[in-house]
Amino acid sequence: MSSEENTQSVPPRPGQLVFAGPRRAKPPRHLADLTVAERREAVAALGEKPFRADQLSRHYFDRLVDDPADMPDLSKALREKLVPEMLPRLLTPVRDLACDGGNTHKTVWKAFDGSLFESVLMRYPDRVTMCVSSQAGCGMNCPFCATGQAGLTRNLSTAEIVEQVAAGQRALNQGRVAGGPGRVSNIVFMGMGEPLANYKAVLGAVRRITEPSPSGLGISQRGVTVSTVGLVPAIEKLTEADLSVRLAVSLHAPDDELRDTLVPINTRWKVQEVLEAAWGYTRKTGRRVSIEYALIKDINDQAWRADLLGRLLKGKLVHVNLIPLNPTPGSKWTASRPEDEREFVRRLESHGVAVTVRDTRGREIDGACGQLAAAVQT
Repeated sequence: MSSEENTQSVPPRPGQLVFAGPRRAKPPRHLADLTVAERREAVAALGEKPFRADQLSRHYFDRLVDDPADMPDLSKALREKLVPEMLPRLLTPVRDLACDGGNTHKTVWKAFDGSLFESVLMRYPDRVTMCVSSQAGCGMNCPFCATGQAGLTRNLSTAEIVEQVAAGQRALNQGRVAGGPGRVSNIVFMGMGEPLANYKAVLGAVRRITEPSPSGLGISQRGVTVSTVGLVPAIEKLTEADLSVRLAVSLHAPDDELRDTLVPINTRWKVQEVLEAAWGYTRKTGRRVSIEYALIKDINDQAWRADLLGRLLKGKLVHVNLIPLNPTPGSKWTASRPEDEREFVRRLESHGVAVTVRDTRGREIDGACGQLAAAVQT
């Protein structure tokens, strides 16, 4: 495995919460787990010339080939030797549902060990965005989130994350998305899991996604967003990683009393600590921070909370993404009333804070994180 791929973000300290699940068998090593140098070393260890790794990289990252028969510059004997070792099949689609006229596709993937997780491809007039998972399940235990209620199964490997993006690009190339061929331009780590609880694998995936082809998929770092519920040490570590990705903080409440309930990790790192870490990222990178805020009826959508949030964010390089909650079946949590949503927006704008209400895609296909995977499991 690449040195970038690991299961822990920050070494635990006494009294610190740890979010790794039980020790499990690792996914098979894949070319996307490795740096360019590591790929060449791996191929040499198999008794072949190192340049064969470059050929495999071109097929995977540039041509997006997933069938060894479509690698004409490699003999059958070489394909039979190298492909199982360097390009093992990592993910099997279990269910793929489309909506929004075929512009939104949500896929449930099964990994080698039966773990299930999701990715979503969303086509807009000016871009194609992929929402990817970084874990199977999630250990953050946020009560309004289907993934959080399912618990954490395990961290995904770098390659399992990258393959979600590669599969989306293949679907576009093959005309399986409405509108014909296109290019994935934006990646958001907002699927299942807490990305910064799987820091090293996520960092490796960001590098594979953004490195120029054929080393990687060649997507601009400025088109990549990494979200977190507020793991402060990992935010600080990301700040020093020399990246220009956007940081998104899933805040959901401006006051510690409520956020302790909605985002339990807040009992470890409070609102002010999380925001200070985010402002540090902004100072280092010059990138605007996105504040994610799921509007929940009668819970966090009061006008006074909008004012409090506005005062916290005023004058900062920040944008608020208000998310109408997509309720999970049987949940007491539901989306805010339209008039409360409008007032929340108005109050934030009165403080000079940029705000938008997120376009809600995929409601009819279990669009909230974790809903479709849960439906498959049952």
